[in-house]
Amino acid sequence: MSVSVTIISDTHAMHGSLSLPGGDILIHCGDMLDLFDRDAAALTELDDWFGRQNYPKILVTGGNHDLALEAALARTQQPFRNARYIQDERLTVEGLDIYAAPWVPELASHAFYLDEGALREKWAAIPSGLDILITHVPPAGILDHSRRGHSHGCPHLAAEIARIAPRLHCFGHVHASAGESHIGDTLFVNASSAISGERAVRAPFVLEVEPDRPA
Repeated sequence: MSVSVTIISDTHAMHGSLSLPGGDILIHCGDMLDLFDRDAAALTELDDWFGRQNYPKILVTGGNHDLALEAALARTQQPFRNARYIQDERLTVEGLDIYAAPWVPELASHAFYLDEGALREKWAAIPSGLDILITHVPPAGILDHSRRGHSHGCPHLAAEIARIAPRLHCFGHVHASAGESHIGDTLFVNASSAISGERAVRAPFVLEVEPDRPA
């Protein structure tokens, strides 16, 4: 039986404007908070919102705007009551093999920034053969172009994607490139909810994923 997966990203404190259909798993690919909000109350409000959604499993990772989340992680590995935070971790949910990592390149003053050497190590540590890979940034060259045509994906992540070969790779970060692209055996989804240049959100991405990986 397939698993109903809803994917969102880059809600930037506009999560209350989303209308989610419910399902088996909700995934948030980071940038939950608004423009570097450091207020812990924003995390509490977000957690309450997660609790009102009709999903038995809610999986989240961080993004470069999530400074309050990064600060909370210095105190606890699980800052949410109603969602499961994942960072450099592999787990099985509803029969799906899932891994998530929040790291971002280049943005040294932002949350979850790592330099190039550390990024290479993080991406190289991702196991192969996953059903779902969750990152905040796209791999370079895949759904990663801004409105001005600049690439904002990570080349070091792109270098590992063929090895990792996930069935589904979901991310956000680059609002203007929201959409889907099927390359080889991987479905790439830029699930950015925020609409580039507007204070508005787009509909979530909803997929049916079979738990059993094809032979």
